[in-house]
Amino acid sequence: MPVIVPALSARRERILARGLQSVLASVAVGGVVTGRFALAANAATALVVTLVPAALRREYAYVMDARLLLWITVAVCLHALGVLGPYRWFPWYDEITHTLSGTLVAGVGYATLRAFEEHSSDVTVPDAFSGLFVVVFVLAFGVIWESLEYAAVVLARALGTDAPLTVFGIDDIVTDMLANMAGGILVALWGTRYFRGLAGFIRGRLERSNGGK
Repeated sequence: MPVIVPALSARRERILARGLQSVLASVAVGGVVTGRFALAANAATALVVTLVPAALRREYAYVMDARLLLWITVAVCLHALGVLGPYRWFPWYDEITHTLSGTLVAGVGYATLRAFEEHSSDVTVPDAFSGLFVVVFVLAFGVIWESLEYAAVVLARALGTDAPLTVFGIDDIVTDMLANMAGGILVALWGTRYFRGLAGFIRGRLERSNGGK
């Protein structure tokens, strides 16, 4: 049975997105003012991510589904706000953020795969393989992300500064990977329909890059 996400009106979508963006901007400014530059960097990066859909709409006339837009904004906001304390206060908070992030990474992987399939008549992807690809894609991305987190921590310690990311140990890495996989499975089973619009956009860009062939 598919998961049904309640539809949002355009007005509510704008209000929610702008509200969360305002929170991120406030956190970024607060981090700079108080000298917590790792916090500021996290919040600023999250804010930039939330502005990507607007940039795509302006540059390519691609209007992202309001539910997906809110999905992205909530995911990056939870991560940025987690640095303020929730990551330390609540053991389950990291699992929530990684699961949400995992669903988005899985969605991008699915959309890319589907775009290539629709773009080329030589590519046919069975539904079963599509689901497996989504999960493997998330796990591969998770390995890269965890490696970057570890590298960021090592570099920050060498420079004597605060790390923008935190690694709590091997158990934390394993838990993160399981949460990422859970996000991938959720999308593979129930969430691919929310990324079909993105797949169409990617396919359109592929066709234009190949001269419409």
